[in-house]
Amino acid sequence: MRIGVWNTAFLGDAALTLPLLQSLRMRFPDAILDYYVRSGLEDLFISHPAINSVYGYAKNSGGIASILKTGKEIRNRGYDLWICAHRSIRSALIARLGAGRERIGYDRPFVNKFFYTNVVKRRFNELEEIDRLLALLHPLGERPVSIWPEIWLNAKAREKADKYFADIKGPVLGLHPGAVWASKRWPAEFYAEIGKRALAHGAYVLLFAGKGEEELTERVLKTILNDSNHPDYEEEKRLRNLAGTLSLPELAAFLARLACYVTNDSGPMHLAWAQKVPLTAIFGPTARSLGFYPRGKDSKVIETRLACRPCGLHGHRICPLGHHHCMMLIHPDMVWDDVKVKLLH
Repeated sequence: MRIGVWNTAFLGDAALTLPLLQSLRMRFPDAILDYYVRSGLEDLFISHPAINSVYGYAKNSGGIASILKTGKEIRNRGYDLWICAHRSIRSALIARLGAGRERIGYDRPFVNKFFYTNVVKRRFNELEEIDRLLALLHPLGERPVSIWPEIWLNAKAREKADKYFADIKGPVLGLHPGAVWASKRWPAEFYAEIGKRALAHGAYVLLFAGKGEEELTERVLKTILNDSNHPDYEEEKRLRNLAGTLSLPELAAFLARLACYVTNDSGPMHLAWAQKVPLTAIFGPTARSLGFYPRGKDSKVIETRLACRPCGLHGHRICPLGHHHCMMLIHPDMVWDDVKVKLLH
């Protein structure tokens, strides 16, 4: 039996799909189980024992020709069961063109019923995202219990993290000021304030960011150094900027070694809490109630109560109302109160 699971959304969505894959592996221990993700994410999942192969799909690779080509490639692999966790019409069309006799997807948009042999209600206002994904197993007669996503990293990534942290002799705070959608970013100056307080208590501070977000961490770094009474943090190597220097598996391996991680609602946030890293997550335009929040006793979501929240599933490039109160009203004191407990316990 060969099974394909498709979720070409963002990094966090791909990570949240792991419980679905793990449940499939338990149900079909001898099946070939393939995972299709957004191009660029493959290396993060290739070491997972539940997955046989990982394939990347370049979503911007070009129109109907790309859809037809991908559909043919999938058809040639001969899937018996196809599960699509992505709600786009493009994903549904690829499933219909390429997948096997049993295809499971969500019932929205309405046209999905013409592409899948079984459709499932997403029940967005009733379930959290992991459970919404696990609901795709219902047509198989499964009523799966929600399980923890497992992050498996290759030896090279783990060895790099081991080597890097070997000379660190104290608690380490990670700061990640980036996010795909700009309105989800807590101000860089507020991140700098958290970094200054951690450094003043003797902690190490590592700055993380993805490609294209390096300017954010540079602003945090310069603000810490310009406003600090102790300008030798860089010389002491207690303040370090890792923006743009790590692959996804390496990022996950580094996050696993933090005493605390402060982050916006972002993909790396999910890599951290899945590894049970103590985490302080700052939610602005999105909200915990949408079901994409970090789980676990060591995870804390900091958010404000505003009538305009949430303003969308993903946030926006700029605040639709022009004031960004959802982030600006979260004072660094609110974040530090949680961070200091995790970092200095």
